[in-house]
Amino acid sequence: MSTEQLYDLLQTKFRQVLSDHHLEEEAVTIHCRALSPEEAIGVTRRKDFPIIAGKDIMVQAEYRDGKGQAFTDAPADFSGTLADVADLDITSDAHARGIFIASMNAVMNALGRCKGTVHCRTEGPELCAKEMEAYLTEHYADVKRVGLVGYQPALLEMLANSEYEVRVLDLNPANIGEMRYGVPVEDGATMQQDVKAWADLVLCTGSTLCNGTIVDYLGLEKEVLFFGITIAGAEEFLGVKRVCFADRVGD
Repeated sequence: MSTEQLYDLLQTKFRQVLSDHHLEEEAVTIHCRALSPEEAIGVTRRKDFPIIAGKDIMVQAEYRDGKGQAFTDAPADFSGTLADVADLDITSDAHARGIFIASMNAVMNALGRCKGTVHCRTEGPELCAKEMEAYLTEHYADVKRVGLVGYQPALLEMLANSEYEVRVLDLNPANIGEMRYGVPVEDGATMQQDVKAWADLVLCTGSTLCNGTIVDYLGLEKEVLFFGITIAGAEEFLGVKRVCFADRVGD
């Protein structure tokens, strides 16, 4: 699947949801804004989360009683109707893409079709890592090698201190080549194929949905688990498996 096909699929599926629930003609305004690191993730023990380091920005959309967030490197403010959101040029405009994904998450959450659309804060990321370790132990007892796609420090430290062998990919030049928790951060562009072939299980950040690199991790012969809030609303549309504990460990 190409990135163009991916985003076309998401728009088609989202328009169908609006039609099914008769929402496309509602005079509803969705407000998107970039959250500060403290608003998005609170005051955390570690300071190397991408949002704190300034690489990613959290965009939040609000619809009815639902909130939806998405990590993006192209934040933008927006106010408009659901029909306006559905018609955004998400293929070529990264700003529009962040707005669309956050808004889709908010709508799907409001309709009860997904949960965990707001990032866990403060101690949440540490609790999330513990929950993930327990989940992997229970469901993937035979896995030996885990490929982590996206530098998520709490998850990486957990994996590095576990019995798993772990390799981590990232696209941020500030991380690539650095040792983090005893693990070298590898280039997500040049080492992707090698890590995918090596790993028994791929643990992939849902933020890949915003930059389009998620297509590199769809349809693999091995198990891929997506984590995080960005992919919450798209999970159903893409038929992928998402693991997120934000609704349990968030504050």
